[in-house]
Amino acid sequence: MWLKLKGKRPDTLGLHKGRLGPCPNKPNCVCSQAEAELPQDGNPHHVHPLTFDGDPARAWDHLRQVLKAQPNAEIITDQDAYLHAEFSSHWMGFVDDVEFLLDQSADRIHVRSASRLGYSDLGVNRARVEALREVFDDLQQS
Repeated sequence: MWLKLKGKRPDTLGLHKGRLGPCPNKPNCVCSQAEAELPQDGNPHHVHPLTFDGDPARAWDHLRQVLKAQPNAEIITDQDAYLHAEFSSHWMGFVDDVEFLLDQSADRIHVRSASRLGYSDLGVNRARVEALREVFDDLQQS
């Protein structure tokens, strides 16, 4: 049986003083801007941003293509330099919020992926970011 455990969309989504929001004190969130919270080595929330060479608009379009190809993702907000997508788990319908922030000057796209419900995600958000990175990198090279 497929359940829907969406939870309420958090009020903390979006940009906060030009940055993605910090991760809560739970092991169900990763963020490429987490190094400002704790030293990078040893910060369980830290994940590397997506990187690109060349045209930022092209990289942003590639990111959109990657997300649209994900069967369990829906783009909720798509602005010039900010994107929010919801990923739903197949089995129970848990929703994770994944946010992206384009940093044109540094040729990178910051990412934050967090579960709405529960305490631990068993590494799902980190694995998702790494899988998205792989597809994004492949598309960038083509």
